[in-house]
Amino acid sequence: MEQMSLFDDRERTAPLASRLRPETLDEYVGQKELVGPGKILRRLIERDQISSMIFWGPPGVGKTTLARIIAHQTRAEFVEFSAVTSGIKEVKEVMAQAEQNRKLGIRTLLFVDEIHRFNKAQQDAFLPYVEKGSVILVGATTENPSFEINSALLSRCRVFILKALGEEDLLELLRHALKSPKGYGNMKISIGEEDLRAIARFANGDGRTALNTLEMAVLNGKMDEQAVLCVDQEILAQCMNRRSLLYDKNGEEHYNLISALHKSMRNSDPDAAVYWMYRMLDGGEEPLYIARRLIRFASEDVGMADSGALPLAVSVYQACHFLGMPECDVHLAHAVIYLSMAPKSNSAYMACLSAKEDIKNMPGAPVPLQIRNAPTQLMKELHYGEGYIYAHDTKEKLSRMQCLPDELKGRQYYHPTEEGAEKAVKERLKEIREWKEKGERQKSETEKDSPV
Repeated sequence: MEQMSLFDDRERTAPLASRLRPETLDEYVGQKELVGPGKILRRLIERDQISSMIFWGPPGVGKTTLARIIAHQTRAEFVEFSAVTSGIKEVKEVMAQAEQNRKLGIRTLLFVDEIHRFNKAQQDAFLPYVEKGSVILVGATTENPSFEINSALLSRCRVFILKALGEEDLLELLRHALKSPKGYGNMKISIGEEDLRAIARFANGDGRTALNTLEMAVLNGKMDEQAVLCVDQEILAQCMNRRSLLYDKNGEEHYNLISALHKSMRNSDPDAAVYWMYRMLDGGEEPLYIARRLIRFASEDVGMADSGALPLAVSVYQACHFLGMPECDVHLAHAVIYLSMAPKSNSAYMACLSAKEDIKNMPGAPVPLQIRNAPTQLMKELHYGEGYIYAHDTKEKLSRMQCLPDELKGRQYYHPTEEGAEKAVKERLKEIREWKEKGERQKSETEKDSPV
């Protein structure tokens, strides 16, 4: 007689996360502030008063599940659409059918998974049908809809933010998986509470990751003499050999993390800075990208307060280029800690912004004749270079020669701080400016006293 496997039937061969997908709001885990008793989204679903909406949140928090729960409870025709596999032709076909349904008094609820992957033309195809109510659009996205959804379409949708699941939410999912007949309720499984908690921490707010990890651990468990499947810590460690942190190198979280790194260094917090740096590395970020941002930071935020920061950052970039991961992580940490603890000055950055603004408002201001180059006789006849003073020929190694265009005479872009080494630069610049101003005053008084 052929031995039957616990996993022979099709229902049980589906992934654990699919088998356990909730079908009602009471089974739904997480997002209590939206779908808890008496909360706004729950009331809309229960009353079948759904309008077009966008679910925005990280992977594995229940966006698609919530859409399917709505599908079970609404009296509208439910159409599921994937932005990954569908093109403009499919969009138009679905919209045409929805328009026919509207004329027959039938609403169409259109769920679009990963709606941020639709281009502008595809999103525009939805707009007239959403406007006149042919379809109720429910979109799911992991990206900030402000950046990824057309403003006209977004203005007609309500955005609901779904948060990463908490550790207790994930534990609830895992315990349910062990008890439910759809999960492992018909099996005897031995797994400790601390092991479940370890899975929940590893999943980092992602319910799908938590269930997939449990499934992998169970499939690799060992059956003892009492037909109890045992999941030990060694198996669990192998299933969690890489932490699954949310990170998309092209998405919003990429910019959130690099922002966190910059702002932690700017705030002289080396602990937070190293943490965010390693979050990026652990998510698969290219170390040379981080190194390039450190080079920028060295001039933008440390600048003249410690001019040694820039060559250090460049050296770290070279070290990362030579070694790569995983060895170069310590070089990045070296630079991150140095830049965090260095005195800070954004005077060079502010000088750039100020000069940029003047160039925008007064483009093409002519170079003063005295500092123009005169390689030809014609240029000399046109007074190019006339009045130029070679600073090295003077006692002070300075001159009072005007170097800015006449329209910008006296303009000051660089305002040094007193941080770190820049304090000495500030004192030096003050002396230079005072010396030049004194000469200007003397020149003005001499011209006033001279006979006409």
